[in-house]
Amino acid sequence: MPIPSLLSNETTIFVLILLVPLAGAGLALVNSGLGRCRSAAHVMLASLCVVGVSALVYVAVGFSWQGVTGGTGHSILVAGTTWNWIATEPLFLRGIRLDLSTESLAVLLQMFSVGLAATIPLGAGSDRWRLGAACASSALLAGWTYPLFAHWVWGGGWLSQLGANCGLGRGLVDGGGASTIQAVGGLTALSITWILGPRRGKFSSDGIPAAIPGHNAILVLSGCFSAWIGWIALNSAGALLFAGVTTQRLVLITMNTTLSAVASALTAAIVTRLRFGRPDASLTANGWIGGLVVSSAAASFLKPAAAILIGALGGAVIFFVIDLLEARLAIDDPGGAVSVHAVGGILSLMAVCISDVQESGQFLAQIAGVSTLLGFVLPVTYGLNWLLNRFYPQRVHEEGERQGMDLYELGAGAYPEFVVHSEEFSQRWS
Repeated sequence: MPIPSLLSNETTIFVLILLVPLAGAGLALVNSGLGRCRSAAHVMLASLCVVGVSALVYVAVGFSWQGVTGGTGHSILVAGTTWNWIATEPLFLRGIRLDLSTESLAVLLQMFSVGLAATIPLGAGSDRWRLGAACASSALLAGWTYPLFAHWVWGGGWLSQLGANCGLGRGLVDGGGASTIQAVGGLTALSITWILGPRRGKFSSDGIPAAIPGHNAILVLSGCFSAWIGWIALNSAGALLFAGVTTQRLVLITMNTTLSAVASALTAAIVTRLRFGRPDASLTANGWIGGLVVSSAAASFLKPAAAILIGALGGAVIFFVIDLLEARLAIDDPGGAVSVHAVGGILSLMAVCISDVQESGQFLAQIAGVSTLLGFVLPVTYGLNWLLNRFYPQRVHEEGERQGMDLYELGAGAYPEFVVHSEEFSQRWS
């Protein structure tokens, strides 16, 4: 006898959305563990703060620019074709029915998603990014960059219209936020690393990078498990709300999300074993998160074998990009945010092209999304943070970096019973 369904479609989505914050909690643990021990509490508190600031700003003004498909917005006419470029919803969610309607569920998911996007750059700015500056940067992300791009993808904007207006497949397809959350967050992280510069002692006078290992692998690996649950919920809720799939695909989404993460992590472990003689826990954890990211856009459309393939590719590519950014481009990204989220998000968008979404022109629609991320989102987020840095310097004073962010900005360390400075380190700063 079949078991009757106890949850409606809307209730199922609501329950899934409630699990999405676990993805942010996982990233916070990963970022904290990959940084220095004297900044561990600072990273965790910053994670709470940027999530809070992002939620407030998004509810106040962000959703007004994003809106939902079918809502009010400004359009422009190009060669006889109408393109929607920004929403015009009321501020502070006025007029939105906060019930189990599709519109209210989309708002709730976006409030959590923008907090996740704001958490990503904390890994890149670890050990040197001021708490107040991180909150201000998150306000810019939640108030403008994220909602504008999310409108283009999920709110009926021009990237989603590429199918109807130009015959490019279904328009840009992104079920779980590979572009809106991951790539936007990762490109913001890249902007932050450029503005802050590397940590002191990271590069020698000859530009040779020094190894600064994460202080707590247990936090990092624990964060991977938490992120796993949150990502399954995020991919599932996003696919139901934005990709037009039914609840019958939830098993496939869960399986593909897991297989991609597993394949990516194992690939990273094998690659680091071949490179260093033993598997590296931190890079394997980056591979796990990268696999989750790579699954985001097309988890509801990929066959399991394709999910394994794209996950394995992501694990290898992310490792080499981390090495390239550090050794060749002198980019100091302690949490691997740029490689994992920006590069992983772009790979995820292109994975749609090997999924069940095989309509004519879909490849060009995905390329248009990637081009917009690199040609518009990156310059805009860098420009906004550059202006912020002119008025409110984002990097902590040299004394704060020497003491550690915990003592300098919070007045207490995360590990008060342990010595977190060595004589060797103190002498390097004298």
